Amino acid sequence: MIAVVDDEESVRRAVVRVLRAAGFAAHGFSSGDEFLRSWHFDRPECLVLDLQMPDISGTEVQQALNLAGAHFPIVIITAHDAPAVREECMRLGAVAYLCKPLDVRSLLDTVSLALNPPHR
Repeated sequence: MIAVVDDEESVRRAVVRVLRAAGFAAHGFSSGDEFLRSWHFDRPECLVLDLQMPDISGTEVQQALNLAGAHFPIVIITAHDAPAVREECMRLGAVAYLCKPLDVRSLLDTVSLALNPPHR
């Protein structure tokens, strides 16, 4: 299952719809808190995570997951690109950082690559 966390309902629903149309199981969460309360029960294979959310930011979600020992790829999505924030997300373990508006092909390619990284 791919978890999609975004407080903007239209974005969350669109991303979930695109992922499902491409054959992925996907489930949306409206906040970082909602996701953090439930990820233990239905561990995602990948997380698509918005940065700018009112309750808890995407970087705070990443930090909480790191402290909990979570091991799944995280794809950051944001409408507010900033180099320092991008670097922080990658330092915290994100596998990709995509800017909104999202390009559907880039999103699908990024999620596919996150789920099936090339062998080195």
